[in-house]
Amino acid sequence: MKKVLSALFVFSLVLVLAACGGNADKKGSGDSKELVVGASNTPHAEILEQAKPILKKEGINLKIVTYQDYVLPNKALEEGEIDANYFQHKPYLELEEKEKGYKFADVGAIHIEPMGIYSKKVKSLKDLKDGAQILLSNSKSDWPRVIGIFVDEGLLTLKDGVKPEDATFDDIKDNPKHLKFKYDLDPAYLMTAYNHEEGDAVAINSNFVVDQNLNPTKDSIAIESKDSPYANIVVTKESNKNNKNIKKLVEVLHSKEIQNWITDKWKGAVVPVDK
Repeated sequence: MKKVLSALFVFSLVLVLAACGGNADKKGSGDSKELVVGASNTPHAEILEQAKPILKKEGINLKIVTYQDYVLPNKALEEGEIDANYFQHKPYLELEEKEKGYKFADVGAIHIEPMGIYSKKVKSLKDLKDGAQILLSNSKSDWPRVIGIFVDEGLLTLKDGVKPEDATFDDIKDNPKHLKFKYDLDPAYLMTAYNHEEGDAVAINSNFVVDQNLNPTKDSIAIESKDSPYANIVVTKESNKNNKNIKKLVEVLHSKEIQNWITDKWKGAVVPVDK
């Protein structure tokens, strides 16, 4: 009986020590927290990759999930598949919230990707012929950006009282060249349209352009001004806006190290902001 009790005691002690050891391991692994962020391939995911080692030193493991469109990153955030996303600007976020009922929070603007107009047929907007067709995305938040470029180039004027950031194609007053705007294309298709020489000119977001090794400041025939309000932002759920890991992510993305890297990498095609 004593031998049996002794064996049981030893066995129990082993179990206790194993359990303690298991808990210690679990606690140790928990010191490095995971932060899952959804992003477009370029430049967002590339910028996040630069932040990875900095966050690692802070005990945060950054996991990047890439998306090819503008719909899935917000859907994934809403469904809890990711902790935050980094791919959109504020007007697009506000439109998504209005249309889909999302309750998201903008926790920091990181960079601006100037909208550009591209063409294989003309070298400037002024060279466009009467009735030329301009292709752009079906994203309503992009429309005033494109219209603004044509207004700045003197090819369109807006109705009295219309703010440029609110302009739609119904707000155009004068269109002396009778330009035709086709705005029902998926944003991800625009580079294909450009490469296939569809339309006479194509308005494309810079993230798709730099992904194809083009430089918006050199390869576009017209480009959005650098004081554009369309900065790309980090977004999370409203209920999660005070999350320490997300705040640390934004802090790192605003650091001189990351901002200098953005400037050196894209030479003005992507412009860092700190707000």
